[in-house]
Amino acid sequence: MAPSRRQTSGRSPLVNPQRQITSFFGKSSSSPSPSPSPLSNHKTPKSNPNPNSPSPSPPISNTKTPKSKPNPSSPPLSNNKASKSNPPARSPSPSPTTPSPVHPKLKKPLLVIGQTPSPPKFAETTYGDEVVGKQVRVYWPLDKKWYDGSVISYDKSEGKHMVEYEDGEEESLDLGKEKIEWVVFGEESVKRFKRLRRGGASSFRRVVTDDDDDEDVEMGNVVEEKEDKSDGDDSSDEDWGKNVGKEVCESEEDDVELDAEDDLMDEEELVEEKNEETPSKADSRKRKKTSEIAKSGGEKKIKTDKESILKGFKASVVEPVKKIEEADKVVVKGLDDNMLDGDALARFGARESEKFRFMGVDRRDAKRRRPTDENYDPRTLYLPPDFVKRLTGGQRQWWEFKSKHMDKVLFFKMGKFYELYEMDAHIGAKELDLRYMKGEQPHCGFPEKNFSVNIEKLVQKGYRVLVVEQTETPDQLERRRKEKGSKDKVVKREICAVVTRGTLTDGEMLLTNPDASYLMALTEGGESLTDEKAEHSFGVCLVDVATKKIILGQFEDDQDCSALSCVLSEIRPVEIIKPANMLSSVTEKTIVRYTRNPLVNNLAPLSEFWDAEKTIHEVGTFYKGISCQPSSAYSGEGKILGDPPRNSESGSSFLPKILSELATGDKNGSLALSALGGAIYYLRQAFLDESVLRFAKFESLPCCDFSSFTEKQHMVLDAAALENLEIFENSRNGGVSGTLYAQLNQCITASGKRLLKTWLARPLYNPELIKERQDAVAILRGENLPYSLEFRKALSRLPDMERLIARIFSSIEVSGRNGDKVVLYEDVAKKQLQEFISTLRGCETMVEACSSLRASLEHDKSRRLRHLLTPGQSLPNISPFMKYFKDAFDWVEAHSSGRIVPHEGADEEYDLTCKTAKELEFSLTKHLKEQRKLLGDASIKYVTVGKDEYLLEVRESLSGSVPQDYELCSSKKGVFRYWTPTIKKLLKELAQAKSEKESALKSISQRLIGRFCEHQEEWRQLVSATAELDVLISLAFASDSYEGARCRPVISSSTSVDVPHLSATGLGHPVLRGDSLGRGSFVPNDVKIGGSKQASFILLTGPNMGGKSTLLRQVCLAVILAQIGADVPAETFELSPVDRIFVRMGAKDHIMAGQSTFLTELSETAVMLSSATRNSLVVLDELGRGTATSDGQAIAESVLEHFIDKVHCRGMFSTHYHRLSMDYQTNPQVSLCHMGCQVGEGSGGVEEVTFLYRLTPGACPKSYGVNVARLAGLPDDVLQRAVIKSQEFEGLYGKNHKKADRKMVEMIKEIISGVASDSDTATSKHLLSELHYKANTYLRLTN
Repeated sequence: MAPSRRQTSGRSPLVNPQRQITSFFGKSSSSPSPSPSPLSNHKTPKSNPNPNSPSPSPPISNTKTPKSKPNPSSPPLSNNKASKSNPPARSPSPSPTTPSPVHPKLKKPLLVIGQTPSPPKFAETTYGDEVVGKQVRVYWPLDKKWYDGSVISYDKSEGKHMVEYEDGEEESLDLGKEKIEWVVFGEESVKRFKRLRRGGASSFRRVVTDDDDDEDVEMGNVVEEKEDKSDGDDSSDEDWGKNVGKEVCESEEDDVELDAEDDLMDEEELVEEKNEETPSKADSRKRKKTSEIAKSGGEKKIKTDKESILKGFKASVVEPVKKIEEADKVVVKGLDDNMLDGDALARFGARESEKFRFMGVDRRDAKRRRPTDENYDPRTLYLPPDFVKRLTGGQRQWWEFKSKHMDKVLFFKMGKFYELYEMDAHIGAKELDLRYMKGEQPHCGFPEKNFSVNIEKLVQKGYRVLVVEQTETPDQLERRRKEKGSKDKVVKREICAVVTRGTLTDGEMLLTNPDASYLMALTEGGESLTDEKAEHSFGVCLVDVATKKIILGQFEDDQDCSALSCVLSEIRPVEIIKPANMLSSVTEKTIVRYTRNPLVNNLAPLSEFWDAEKTIHEVGTFYKGISCQPSSAYSGEGKILGDPPRNSESGSSFLPKILSELATGDKNGSLALSALGGAIYYLRQAFLDESVLRFAKFESLPCCDFSSFTEKQHMVLDAAALENLEIFENSRNGGVSGTLYAQLNQCITASGKRLLKTWLARPLYNPELIKERQDAVAILRGENLPYSLEFRKALSRLPDMERLIARIFSSIEVSGRNGDKVVLYEDVAKKQLQEFISTLRGCETMVEACSSLRASLEHDKSRRLRHLLTPGQSLPNISPFMKYFKDAFDWVEAHSSGRIVPHEGADEEYDLTCKTAKELEFSLTKHLKEQRKLLGDASIKYVTVGKDEYLLEVRESLSGSVPQDYELCSSKKGVFRYWTPTIKKLLKELAQAKSEKESALKSISQRLIGRFCEHQEEWRQLVSATAELDVLISLAFASDSYEGARCRPVISSSTSVDVPHLSATGLGHPVLRGDSLGRGSFVPNDVKIGGSKQASFILLTGPNMGGKSTLLRQVCLAVILAQIGADVPAETFELSPVDRIFVRMGAKDHIMAGQSTFLTELSETAVMLSSATRNSLVVLDELGRGTATSDGQAIAESVLEHFIDKVHCRGMFSTHYHRLSMDYQTNPQVSLCHMGCQVGEGSGGVEEVTFLYRLTPGACPKSYGVNVARLAGLPDDVLQRAVIKSQEFEGLYGKNHKKADRKMVEMIKEIISGVASDSDTATSKHLLSELHYKANTYLRLTN
């Protein structure tokens, strides 16, 4: 074929193949020569099939050599097993097919493009139109395979035929220059392989599609092309599968920078034992760049059959083997009971079932316990000794890690790549779109640069990832073997990270998704563990690893775990840590009900989930150990997290303030401390405990004690309120669309978005604090709107500064992947420096934005704004810090170069080395002057020749005057060059000074970050102040989206004498708008509840679909808006602060918790009855509808009576029990209202109702449910029958018993009259029968 058909984007495909990726299983029986072949960047020519044809000379340059012309009579390449099992031995000496190395040391050769030697001449066969329509086989030399196709057309102008292959792809070929065979019908076809590449490069991995069977490829043997071997490569990491040439096919996003690999990889090679039969130097597998495959029309694209990738492996442990009888195949079940299928099943199913029987029915944990054992640990696996004996050193190392962490996916580091083997490879193929490497064992991988992206993808999908890093280079292994006599043949590797949803700290999505990812540790105490009716006591620890925030709380809870459900609904933890078998069944059900599929980790009590005593000891020891370090969590004055340490030898004396109070205060905080202990132990396994504790921002859990609201600063919104009012999640799909948060969220910063969520979950209760926020919101709009917009514009491009600053804090910790021994090839220092500079720029932007806003606003009118914008108060005074970092180095230059060159005065250590070097250079200059004076020649000067500096160049005529101690170094015509003893001494000192200067330069970044971390509280205060300003501006802007009027609520102080009240005129809905409803504008309403002249409860009736539930929701949302300091969509709004909103709305069940719809309804009502106060707002929507009418009505009336007569709170009660309206029509504490409507006559006697959506005084006579049935499309005959039944029931169950009595009297008179008349017997019997039926019904009703 023409060698120029395939383009390679300007670089050879053989440049620097990856030398670390080796076969995982199986040793080859082939024995290639130990003589290495060169690492050359040219295409190796194929041998000439014609022995009489001369072979071309081996090229020296990096050019692609075309293959020789095949003999037309040669048969197609055989694809049988016999030819595979005996591959030709590699020649020990270079040949035309194996060019000799140019240099003995493997160097990255120069890339030469366009130098393609002319192919040897041979007789060409010409084809024309006569072959159109014929079947043809085309030989692809790089695949060494024949592919079937047909000639579909001929282009005479170009002399080329269009060949369509069986997979539907087309290629224009000059058939006279191709190796082809014409297919005769009836001839047996050769094995078919999917085409991967043509021409050009071996830079693409061969992927075999086993369409028929697996006989075409010996997975464990060497069947690769010789040109795919990278001789001279000593990379085969350890002894993983000798002599198996494997190639890796990455997804397009994982393409490898081939030209970035150079001699550094040579340091990553394994030291092999001398007595190994087959040395590994010729066995390295190569990473292939597949993203180029789709760039050329002549190239055949790799198609990934989605069905060929398994659908499973998404949980914790591999389940026992299961036999598929229909297919007569055995497969290994995935981690979530999904199984291999498609090509993965065909390739790996039988092998896994045969090789890993100990993972099937014979499965045991590390302590050899079976799954039926109550103490069985599915996280571990017992490896049979006979299996371990068969493993190579590298395999044994991998299985040692995996057998202890069966619930995790292993990222196993090998050189520059992370490898996934066995069951982990299936996950990589399914979730990361990685492609299997060729071979009998599942295996895939990706380059180091894609670590953050891939680990984040897996973690976000619910997987746990164990990161195993290489902590030793092959050179270090070799030295260890020589110095210590070690027999190890594998480099050391260590677990450096355990990454889950709750411990993820890296990743682009993490910086772009503002939602906090909390890890929650929960423990329970008290009698609730044994007594289901007892109250609960909980200890809670919430950790946001990304921001280093730790929230602690301990609280008493009721039987239904209302307080816990409130915390879970607000936080929505992504991961839960709990002591195994130490939570009550009610608590376990609450966790299931109020979370969204978090990862759950059960820790062993005491040994893993620590008690309070051990927690204090461990944490105290940590803080005591770092108390002498002035950096990180300590300021220059030795403060820990802003708290001065007390002089005590006890570790507890070094605890932060909140921990010290929990440990020694009057209130018992043992459960909260135990929860902290469980969280710290878990973080320790993930190598994050020290990083989180050192820079932890401790907070106490607000609103956790529901028994004393007057001491709290916030309104309580429990789980039912958050859910029913759709504060954060809508009821349709759990998303944010249509929620109050989405309506108000116009924040521009990630920290602002998180703060807004906190404000909505916990509205203010203190009237003065509410008014402060209202003042701030009022100033930030109107005439000051341009300044607010300018502030937002300045912050619009900021990254998530809170998380970025926390990441900078963590970067100085030498642990996990930041450990000293971890071997990383990515320029981590440069990436870290760029993040540091981005952080500095972000802080500078926030300072400038706040300063500009302060200068523009008349913030003296708002106490809160004055506090937020005045340096030294909520806004820290960080101008001196910013000036220091601004003057320390050039940010632009450092960001681009990845290296800090500090300015003078920025770093004492660096300045000292510079001063020393300058002094030595000055001494050399002074010495030059002395030599000029000594020899009497002012032309004497210093010169540099090669690496020799400061050579004293003297004219030849003065050579006789040169002192004896001069050392002649070199000369040229007319001059001699010398070193004096003084020069040599000064040069030695100068070299040492330059070395120290370079060392100081390398560590300057860490020292500057250390200085940054010393002021961690100031940086956090800056982010906090900016976030609050962002939320205030968001609230100011959000009110513009209201439909209709808006107003600033009037918040009145509530005393024990005043009657709580709520009064709204023209109240609209903050989320719903007329344009979204499609029916014109939203109808506002006047609502008045409580106060000295108004009823405290509204009993609301009205037609179905009349707007009752909407009215209830809009009142609650308006109260929340008022108490977070925002405007309300109303003409006027007055309110006494509400301490808690109780909402019972909608029909739903909790099947997972074993609760029916009616039980769920009454459980929520029970919480209201036990917890509501006179300052609460109670909203009940159709209570009692889940049972019989009599029972439901009785329960509804009893609950309403309790709130009115005993609690005296404000509330709204909607119902279809019209009997209640009659019972409370004279009660001054209840206001009867209904949603207005107009009723007209429809067809067939069915009433047609027009909804007015207007709150109207008085009770509604009926609910007009048949009208809704009409709107729903029920058949007319059903509707007409329903009208008749409705009239009958209204007569029997109506409110007016006197009217029913009159009807009964009239009916009796009619029957008597009928009997007395001369009517026939049949009529009398009918009337008597009807009287009997109605009388019985009436008696049942009256009784």
